[in-house]
Amino acid sequence: MDDLLRLDDQLNGDQRLIRDTVRSFVAERVLPHVGDWFEEAVFPARELAPALGSLGVLGMHLDGYGCAGTDATSYGVACRELEAGDSGLRSFVSVQGSLAMFPIWRYGSDEQKDEWLPRMAAGEAIGCFGLTEPDHGSDPANMRTHAKRDGSDWVLNGSKMWITNGSIADVAVVWAQTDDGIRGFVVPTDTPGFSAPEIHKKLSLRASVTSSLYFDDVRLPGSAVLPGVTGLKGPLSCLSEARFGILWGVVGAARACLEAAVEYAKTRVQFDKPIGAFQLTQQKLAWMYVAAGQAGLTALHLGQLKDSGRLEPRQISFGKLANVRAALDIARQARTILGGNGITLEYPVIRHMTNLESVLTYEGTEEIHTLVLGEALTGLPAYR
Repeated sequence: MDDLLRLDDQLNGDQRLIRDTVRSFVAERVLPHVGDWFEEAVFPARELAPALGSLGVLGMHLDGYGCAGTDATSYGVACRELEAGDSGLRSFVSVQGSLAMFPIWRYGSDEQKDEWLPRMAAGEAIGCFGLTEPDHGSDPANMRTHAKRDGSDWVLNGSKMWITNGSIADVAVVWAQTDDGIRGFVVPTDTPGFSAPEIHKKLSLRASVTSSLYFDDVRLPGSAVLPGVTGLKGPLSCLSEARFGILWGVVGAARACLEAAVEYAKTRVQFDKPIGAFQLTQQKLAWMYVAAGQAGLTALHLGQLKDSGRLEPRQISFGKLANVRAALDIARQARTILGGNGITLEYPVIRHMTNLESVLTYEGTEEIHTLVLGEALTGLPAYR
C-alpha cells in the first residue's frame, strides 16, 4: 500500500534494511501459519526464538552481549513489522528484549549479564517479567509479592498474573516488596517453589503464551537481586521501553487491517460494482488511512525523540494511548468492510482486532495513560 505521507523516506539505510528483513521474515515464517496458531492457541516459541535471535531483534536496542545495538527507531520499525504479523509475535520480542533483558542489562550485575544476556539475545533462553498481580495491576506499588532475607539468601513468596512467556521462560525478572523497598530478582524458572501454569480460554492474544507465576518459599542466593535499582523506578523504566515498542507495533497491526480492507473493497462486488466504489466505503477507508498515517507520524516523532535522548514517559503515554486506540478503531472499521468474512481467520482483521483489545489494556491501561496526560495538563494527579 502506498505510503502517502512518505514516512519511510525519513528512515536511513540501516533502518530500511531492518524493515525489509523483518517484513520478509514475517511473510515467510509467520503469516502462512499464524491463523492456525491463533485458532489452536499455540505459539511455537522454541522454534521461533532462535530464528528471531538470528534475525537480531531480541534485545536489539541494547549494546554488547550479542545484542545488535541499534537505535530506538530501528527497534520501533522492527516492532511495527512484527506486529503486522501478529501482536503475540511482537509481544514475545518486546517481553524478551524490553522487559526481561533490559532490566538485567541496565540494573544487573556483571555475573547476571554474562549468564543470561548472550543466551537471551540468541534465543537460546527465554525470559519473562513478573510485575502484575491478581489484585494489583495498575497499582504495582501495593504489590503483595515479597522477598525476605534469610541469612545470605532471599525467600520469595507471592504470585503474578497475565505474564507473557511465563510457562516457557527459562528466567523470570520478578519484582517484590522487601524491607528496603521494591527490588528486582533474577529467578531461574527451575528453582524449587517456582511454578507457572498457563492461562487458557483466552479470546485474545491466542498466539501467545500467557501465564500466572507462583512463588512458594522460592529460595534465592543474594546474587539473584538486581543491584542497580530500588523502588518502582526499576519496573516502570522497563515498561517505558516496552510501551515504546507497542506504540510502534500497533501501527503495523493497523496497516495490516487497512491493507486487507482495501484489497477486499476492490474485489468484493455488490450491486454490480466493487464495494470500494461506494462512497460510504471510501469514507471509511479514507479515515482509516488518515488515522494510520497519524499513528505512524506519532511513532516516528517519538522514535526521533528517543534517539536524541529527549523522550519522556508521559510522551510514551501519549503514543500508546493515541496509537492503540487508532489501531483498534481501524481494525473495527476494517471488520465492517469485510462483512461476515471479517470474522473469519481467512483474513487477519478479527485476529488483530481481538489482540488489540488486550494491547489496549496491558502495559498500562487506556485509563491510566489518560490520567498521565491529565496530570501533564493540570499538574493534578487523579490516580493517587
